[in-house]
Amino acid sequence: MRRKSNKHRKLQALLLLLSLIGLLIIFFVPSLHVRAPSPSEDAPASPAEETAVSHTPSPIVIETPTAPPEPVYNEAVWMAVGDIMMHTPQLPGSYDKKTNRYNFDPFFAEVKPLLEQGDWVIANLETPVAGQEFGYSGYPTFNAPVELAEALKTAGFNLITNANNHSLDKGEKGVLGTLENLKALGLPSVGTASSQEEADKLLLTEKNGIVMGLLAYTYGTNGIPIPEGKPYLVSLIDEEKIKNDMSRLRQAGADFITVSLHFGTEYQTAPSDEQKRLARALIAAGADIIAGSHPHVVQPYEVVETSDKNGRARQGLIIYSMGNFISNQRGDTKDYGVIFKVNIRKNMTDGSVAFTEIEPIPTWVHRYKPDHAFRYRILPIEETIASGTDTLLTQADYSGLKKNYELLRNRLDSMK
Repeated sequence: MRRKSNKHRKLQALLLLLSLIGLLIIFFVPSLHVRAPSPSEDAPASPAEETAVSHTPSPIVIETPTAPPEPVYNEAVWMAVGDIMMHTPQLPGSYDKKTNRYNFDPFFAEVKPLLEQGDWVIANLETPVAGQEFGYSGYPTFNAPVELAEALKTAGFNLITNANNHSLDKGEKGVLGTLENLKALGLPSVGTASSQEEADKLLLTEKNGIVMGLLAYTYGTNGIPIPEGKPYLVSLIDEEKIKNDMSRLRQAGADFITVSLHFGTEYQTAPSDEQKRLARALIAAGADIIAGSHPHVVQPYEVVETSDKNGRARQGLIIYSMGNFISNQRGDTKDYGVIFKVNIRKNMTDGSVAFTEIEPIPTWVHRYKPDHAFRYRILPIEETIASGTDTLLTQADYSGLKKNYELLRNRLDSMK
């Protein structure tokens, strides 16, 4: 019995030793731990998990297109009238013996409210205003009192063109005297100059962020020769020179260009072929507005489709003749003129310029004689007819206005 018991004890000791060795292995060799894989480990996914992963859509990113900026527009009003003349009969009724001065403000009183709507307001001054020392005279060699220029400024004109066939009526000194008087009044002018340096200067004028360049030329000077070596005194029509001058204006920052042309045939109510050819060629070369004068009667206007240097479509406005704004000429519509009012819009984003409204406003020179001398008033026809209350007008005057208003409207629109 004792021997059997010893064997049993040895077996128990051996089993205990093996258990201790197993425990040591478990506690001191962590890499042999048996544990379940975590979800983050690369364990094979179940079929259900695989299905769930494969059908989960990727997030969709919708890019909203950036809208181009809304264009910003600036606007300004361009206005111009036809010939400003001073025939001898216009002088006596405007003279004040008490002050020994002339007062021509009444000429423009009825149209002043219209002219005040303009930003650029252009008059074609077809007479020297050289001063009393040259003597006041009418046709065929004009010289008007400087008070005429004063009245133009009071009426709202702020730009003068004076390249015309009467520029040299009082010679070189007459040109210089006229320029001095205009400068003294602060009225910028183009078309004549006192030196080559002055002739080469560019006239750029800005209104509401829009810059206009202004040029003026005439077909001739009534046979009066320009003094030798002084071609700068009067700007003559020279197509290539005009195109070059326009190019200089563009380079200097002009947004649009007005070219005043004293051209055409007197008393012809339709433009000549040469007028049309030259005006259209200048529009194609970069002019925006052609402001015509000289025929002394209203001629049609037209809007020409063309393109700018960047290939963008643009329009050019050709006014062949604006008639007489103020003069003593009568009959055959020589006592009628037109104020052109054009709304200029500039796209401040891309610099393009467009005409958003073109309005011709026909006018009539009312001449009457309350005493020993004639008086003159420029009347806006449509407004005058609509009112019908002007006590200085007769029924015959009103009838004539209505008839000629329709005639002028048809003439103006005949090339549209």
